[in-house]
Amino acid sequence: MTEEILTETLPPIRHWPALDLTGVDFDPVLTELMHEGPVSRIQLPNGEGWAWLVTRYDDVRMVTNDPRFSREAVMDQPVTRLAPHFIPQRGAVGFLDPPDHTRLRRSVAAAFTARGVERVRARSRRLLDELIDELLQDGPPADLTATVLSPFPIAVICELMGVPAADRHGMHTWTQLILSSSHGAKVSEKAKNEMGAYFADLIGLREGSSGEDVTSLLGAAVGRDEITLEEAVGLAVLLQIGGEAVTNNSGQMFYLLLTRPDLAERLRAEPEIRLQAIDELLRYIPHRNAVGLSRIAMEDVEIRGVRIRAGDPVYVSYLAANRDPDVFPDPETIDFTRAPNPHVSFGFGPHYCPGGMLARLESQLLVDALLDRVPGLKLAVPPGQVPFKKGALIRGPEALPVTW
Repeated sequence: MTEEILTETLPPIRHWPALDLTGVDFDPVLTELMHEGPVSRIQLPNGEGWAWLVTRYDDVRMVTNDPRFSREAVMDQPVTRLAPHFIPQRGAVGFLDPPDHTRLRRSVAAAFTARGVERVRARSRRLLDELIDELLQDGPPADLTATVLSPFPIAVICELMGVPAADRHGMHTWTQLILSSSHGAKVSEKAKNEMGAYFADLIGLREGSSGEDVTSLLGAAVGRDEITLEEAVGLAVLLQIGGEAVTNNSGQMFYLLLTRPDLAERLRAEPEIRLQAIDELLRYIPHRNAVGLSRIAMEDVEIRGVRIRAGDPVYVSYLAANRDPDVFPDPETIDFTRAPNPHVSFGFGPHYCPGGMLARLESQLLVDALLDRVPGLKLAVPPGQVPFKKGALIRGPEALPVTW
């Protein structure tokens, strides 16, 4: 391929609006972009300019794991983005590159290992059983989001973080404001600053602690001068917010199971396939709107015949990668026996979601408990009447009315 073709043949810039999608509908704009080519150019509702979008599985994994693409460099230029308030915060783990990123992640790694996650399994199961006891006691109809799918992940992430039970409601309120674009940038920034101040106090109290929860691990790392308090707070905020994404993911998961009762019945009849089925549901569910955080090319890089120049912003779509037919045959079909299933729902590379193992645990507990303890569970309204969040970065039902 000639130099001239690489540098001068650019795809058109496609405007990608913030869509309020319902159910598990796949973003129609993303579908068009995937069909137009593996590398395209997009303009999102906020920020400035345009950015590259990479949608094929192998290319997504390459970009997210290649040091030639930097998250930290996003700090130095305005980039087109979905949300008005996702303003990069210097030193935050989401905008660090190795080795600083590796150093910061290492401080909390113990809490997110298999052993660390197993530490909260028994407590999480008890919390969930208590919520379902209350659900059954109060009787139908009920809002599954308000009664189980929201309070359960909040309780679990707060347990892992070391946030006292009395402060869980405040954490949830802050998170909802941070994750919504409908209140405006100032409200979201205020909520993020208030959560940060809370964690600064909590981590400061735990300097020198030997506890196994995240804030204790961060306090100990600050006490050993391995990380700064500012870095610790930024990481705590990110982990707390990420922990609540399970509410939306599980909301979409149960909306899917309740609108496809054949899938739910199979999971009831074959409990041995549930873990594999959860991975397939995680692959299939469109868990977010548009794209997340961008990277900046630090040098010229060629991807499938397209030259991305040094300084260009680049987004990847994990949702598109999860529908790549070269990796997932018949990607629009939910196949509980799909194997292998190397989905990238939790990301890839250095910025792989540290809570992936925890999210899988919570999904497993929810599927086991709700399918086994509430065998007649079904939607209380037609599927089209289930309200979904508007102006949200992470997709999910606002409420999930059910009966049994």
